[in-house]
Amino acid sequence: MEHRSQAESALGGAAYGMLFVLGVVMAVVGGFTHPAEVGPVPAGAVAWVLGLFGVCLGAAKLMRARLGVMAPGIGWLLVTMPFTLELGSGDLVIASGVPGYTYLYGGLAALVAAYLLSPSSGGGSWLMHGYPPKSPT
Repeated sequence: MEHRSQAESALGGAAYGMLFVLGVVMAVVGGFTHPAEVGPVPAGAVAWVLGLFGVCLGAAKLMRARLGVMAPGIGWLLVTMPFTLELGSGDLVIASGVPGYTYLYGGLAALVAAYLLSPSSGGGSWLMHGYPPKSPT
């Protein structure tokens, strides 16, 4: 088992915290801009789904752990799910329809795909050991 100093633990915690905040920001901005369409294609929703997948998979690869997917993913979910609830006045942020369903279900599929494609075990994050990752040989 690898022992980490308090500074390394704090740096890792700060990195995961910032990834969580990035997921929250992506959900807030994406929730309000996903309905953009180009012809019949919900281009805004597709772009946000691909962006979420890229951020989550990139975070997992950089942190060398599946928790890298979960930090922005949980931030995204905590904001997106309440956006699907109808307010007392009947307002919705993410309404039903092709763009809303593409953004919501595509985002959930992107999180699952990023989790499955992420590394299952790490040797510490790139923050602690430098980049690029060293080969195990």
